[in-house]
Amino acid sequence: MDLSKLTAAQLGRAMRDKKTDPVEVVEHFIGRIADHPDQSVFITVTAERAREEARASAARYEKDHPLGPLDGVPVAWKDLVDVRGATTTCASDLFRDRDPADDDAPVVKNCAAAGMVVLGKVNLTEFAFSGLGLNPHYGTPVNPHSGAVPRAPGGSSSGSAVSVAAGLAPIAIGTDTGGSVRIPAAFNGLVGYKSSQGHISKERVQPLSLTLDTIGPLGKSVEDCVLMERALRQQLVVVPRAAGLADLTLVVPENLVFEEAQDAVIANFEAALSALSAAGVTVARRRFDVFDAMLESSVAHGTLATAEAFYALGACVDGPDGSRMDRRVVSRIERGRDQSAADYIAILETRRTLNQQLGAEMEGPTFLVMPTVAITAPEIAPLEADDDVFHSTNMTALRNTMVGNYFDLPGFTIPSGMDADGLPTGILFNGFTGQDELLMCYMQSIQRALDNQ
Repeated sequence: MDLSKLTAAQLGRAMRDKKTDPVEVVEHFIGRIADHPDQSVFITVTAERAREEARASAARYEKDHPLGPLDGVPVAWKDLVDVRGATTTCASDLFRDRDPADDDAPVVKNCAAAGMVVLGKVNLTEFAFSGLGLNPHYGTPVNPHSGAVPRAPGGSSSGSAVSVAAGLAPIAIGTDTGGSVRIPAAFNGLVGYKSSQGHISKERVQPLSLTLDTIGPLGKSVEDCVLMERALRQQLVVVPRAAGLADLTLVVPENLVFEEAQDAVIANFEAALSALSAAGVTVARRRFDVFDAMLESSVAHGTLATAEAFYALGACVDGPDGSRMDRRVVSRIERGRDQSAADYIAILETRRTLNQQLGAEMEGPTFLVMPTVAITAPEIAPLEADDDVFHSTNMTALRNTMVGNYFDLPGFTIPSGMDADGLPTGILFNGFTGQDELLMCYMQSIQRALDNQ
């Protein structure tokens, strides 16, 4: 049994059935991390803590009293999240030598209460401000689907995605401000879940955008991500009842989301829709004027992400060590410098109005569906060689997922297939604000239908 290929839920079941135990599991993953040729995936491996937690989990299994289906399952944390005794670097050279965190973030405590094992802290785009995942300070984790040419992992939760896709962790936690869970999940052939704003605690997680930041897991199945959502919120760790598909409507936007989309992305998307239609889902297509109004607001006033990123990180840019920051991250933060209070209020008011209008178009069990990313994982070298190529590719990667952050839509990306080069594509399902539970119930049936196509 190759432990690295099992889902988190499968690992939990294997431990419950005495086919393995938490100590063997944690040693397996610690060994894989140490032996992996790409040492830029993990920033910190919390081996001592992991072994201690694994031993405690093993004692519970010995007594047949596990804390739940994820007891003993290792989890990797994006290095924006405080883990007691480990430095929260934010993958920035500026924070490399800061004091270790004196306590766990609430989400870490919640997962520990479910018996999970802290495997370590994983890499990201510096301060989480890019959809491609490049990092000049700690290295760029290479997408495991790259083949002979290194390709981008997606960002900003690059290490979270690669750790799971490369079999270094069964599941990982990321953050999502404009697509930072869903993009790397799609690039790496994984499932990723973006929660609604405020659904999962962000306490003791380094902010980028106070309004847009959300927490979410990256895993190998919908089941894993649903179980992790429960653990992150310290809810009863059970999968809710799957919903039937006959009453579900999926609406495909006719504007914005297919611009610059690669042929394989569109072909795999349409094949997935055909399978879901055959399973009883109603598929509709229409234009969404609110998307155009969103873009017009961004042109006129800038974005929430840049305004709030400058608020959160402007002091780092202007500080004595600002020149040590990734120039590409700095250039995005700088866009917020000249945004006024009037701009900021206009953005918020426009967002509130447009969100109400979108809600009126999503009544009943209705989800928006679109390609997660218009492109597959790009080659790293051209992105490193030319900042203009980097920024244009970054905006293409972010374009579809940022819709979910702007309108505060919970979203699941699941794999939709591969292109001719073996690079994964993803399909993104968005519920309306606060419909996380409803979305999770349908996603189980959606994944089952697509697995059976």
